[in-house]
This record gives sequence, structure tokens and C-alpha cells, in this order.
Amino acid sequence: MKKGIITILVAALAGAVSAYAVVKLTDRDASGNPVQIEGGTQFRTVDLSNDEWPDFTFAAETCVDAVVYVKVRATQQVVSNAGPLFRFFFGYETIPFSREVQGSGSGVIIREDGYIVTNNHVIAGANAIEVTLNNNRTYPARLVGTDPATDVAIIKIEEQGLPVIPFADSDKLRLGEWVLAIGSPYDLRSTITAGIVSAKGRSMPKDPNNPNEFRIESFIQTDAAVNPGNSGGALVNKEGKLVGVNTAIISQTGSYAGYSFAVPSNIVKRIADDLMDYGTVHRAKLGIMMLPVNDEIAKELKLSSVNGVYITDMASDSAAAEAGIKVGDVLVEIGGSKVTGASSVQELVNNFHPGDRTEVKVIRGGEALSFEVVLK
Repeated sequence: MKKGIITILVAALAGAVSAYAVVKLTDRDASGNPVQIEGGTQFRTVDLSNDEWPDFTFAAETCVDAVVYVKVRATQQVVSNAGPLFRFFFGYETIPFSREVQGSGSGVIIREDGYIVTNNHVIAGANAIEVTLNNNRTYPARLVGTDPATDVAIIKIEEQGLPVIPFADSDKLRLGEWVLAIGSPYDLRSTITAGIVSAKGRSMPKDPNNPNEFRIESFIQTDAAVNPGNSGGALVNKEGKLVGVNTAIISQTGSYAGYSFAVPSNIVKRIADDLMDYGTVHRAKLGIMMLPVNDEIAKELKLSSVNGVYITDMASDSAAAEAGIKVGDVLVEIGGSKVTGASSVQELVNNFHPGDRTEVKVIRGGEALSFEVVLK
């Protein structure tokens, strides 16, 4: 009997010592997850609660009614080869004529009084725009305004009390976070696909036919399936909030090939507010030309990282020049946000209006300097 009691006491003591050792060797990371040290190596364990598992039912059921089908009619100019009789009598080799074409895409209701955000390329050149809600009710729509630089457009239907998708802060998106793409590909209404955030701050290849086209790009890349007709549709998080507007795919076939791109909601909201208030975009400019910082530039300028952009040129009357920033500076921060590349500069400046003041940080001669810039 005494032997059994002694065995129990020894086992309890050993368990207490083990628990004490685990506690002493366990730390917490920034997210509160335990980080254990074993043999000099740290490893992290993650405890996922039920609300962290990928359950998309709430987001899907909440958002689907606020995504609409957009149909457009446009006039297209076409050139046809002239027939032999036409060439003989009139001397023309080609005959220009116009024809009506139809296109379609998706849109997202952002205000209950009928304001809808979509892509500029969905409604570009449209003579007539028609919107069909998820309940199959159809309305004529008018164009409020467009911004080709971000591929964002606002259209409006005359209705009240419509379901909307609220905006989320796209800057808080994390790599690997689950998202849903909702749209009308191939005229399949209310199609929902799921994926994760694969990358942030992506840029698309320049159009070889228009290499100097001004574009603001800082796309969210996902692996949620997006096909023709999804353009202008919603990219939402698990909370049912808008984190982006689906806009493009890169594909050799024209159909989904594994990844897709969306305009971040912070850019969309900024452009949409201007278009709804003024009918046009009041865009702020820093007035610099820049290159991404690579290893060669970082080594030459003795930088601690390759983050930021190297300023190669600027106008003498630009906001940057008037603030005291110089060619050769490395821009590393705007308004308290880190600059990771050219696309992030465009995105950060795009958050401001002309006349706004913000703090800009640069590296010059190995020294960090701050300037107050009045954007133009």
C-alpha cells in the first residue's frame, strides 16, 4: 500500500518538474502563439479556434445579393477589305463601318441607393448599360465616372434599400488569408469560388502598344478561380467585407490559369468616393521618377535592405522637390507606411488628395531624413 502511494507521489513530482520545464522553455510570439525552444531550435505551435477554419457560408450568403450582372452595348469600328468591284469603281482597298457589340461583366453594390463599382474595361465605350440583380430584376444604369488608371468605374441604378458589401481595410490582408471571388463568369449568375491571397502589390506587364500609359497598380493576387465575366466582381474576406474588385487574369487561353488579380479595396474606395462626389478623380502627385532598389544600388548606397525606391529624376516644381527631397535619395516611407517598391509608392500617394500634407522619409548618404510634403 505504502509502495503504491510512493509511486503516485513520484509520478506527480515528475509531472510537475516536466510542466515547469516546458513553461520555462516556452515563450510567446507577437501573435500570442507559444514558441518552444528545444535543443537550441525555436518552433511555434498554433492553436486554431473554430472561427479560424475556412467556413465561407456567412460571407457567401451575405455578399451574393450585392454582386450584380452588368451587360453593355457598344459601337465598334470595324475595317473590312473592299471587294474587287468596289476597288475598281471607287479605288478603296478597305471599307470602314460600325457595328453594335455586346459585352458583360460583374459589379458590386457599395451604396444602398444604387451606386455600383465595376471595372472601367467592362463599360468602356458603352452606349447602354443594363444591370441585373441576383433576384433577376433588371435596371438601366447610367455612368457616373471612370478612372482608367486604376480600372475602376462607378455606375448607378435608380433604386433604394439595396444590399451592399462594406469595405474592408485591404492593407490588413495577410498572405495565405482565405478570400472568395463572386461574379458572373460565362453568364453564370452568382458564381462563388474560394482561394487564398497569394501575393500583394503585384503589377501587370505593360501594354506593348501603349508603353507610356499611366497606370496605378498594386494588385492582390489570389488563386480563386476568375474567368471572363468575373471582371468587376467582388473579392471578399471571411467576414463578408470587400477587400478587392476582381479585374484581370494572366492566361494564354483567355480563361483561368491558376491565379487572378484584384484592385485593393483601399484604392477602390478612394476612387469611388471621388467619382461619386465629383464625377472625376482628384489625384495627388509626388512628382518623382524612380527605380526599385536592387542589390547593386543597396551596396553602392550602403543601405541595410533593398526596400524602398531610388529617385532618378523629378520636376523642379514637384511636391517632392519643393519639400527638399533630391535626386539620388532613397524613398523608404510615406505617411508612416513602408515603401516596398514603385507600386506601393503609387498606392500610398493615391490615398491622398491634392493639397494634403504627409511625412516622407528618405535615406541620403546613409542618414535617415524626414520631410513634410504638400502633395500637388
